[in-house]
Amino acid sequence: MPKSQVRKKKVYTPPTDVRPTATASTRKPSPIWLPVTAVTLIVVGIGWLVLYYLSEQAYPVASWGYWNLAVGFGAMVSSLILLSRWR
Repeated sequence: MPKSQVRKKKVYTPPTDVRPTATASTRKPSPIWLPVTAVTLIVVGIGWLVLYYLSEQAYPVASWGYWNLAVGFGAMVSSLILLSRWR
């Protein structure tokens, strides 16, 4: 049986107007304060919520009531936002 011919494909080159201007290798790494701040916010948020529940809603700030939950979860969400910018 005869052998079929192999087709040679041209190498794809994207158009020059679509190429990204900055590659991942040219971007600078994140400053050291970014992961430190993010981890600190996670720890503070979890600590705030644990203290709130273990003190039966008397601490950290009793007059805020359920807004203490918003403070704890807000700290953790803000740390996730910071970590999404980490390179």
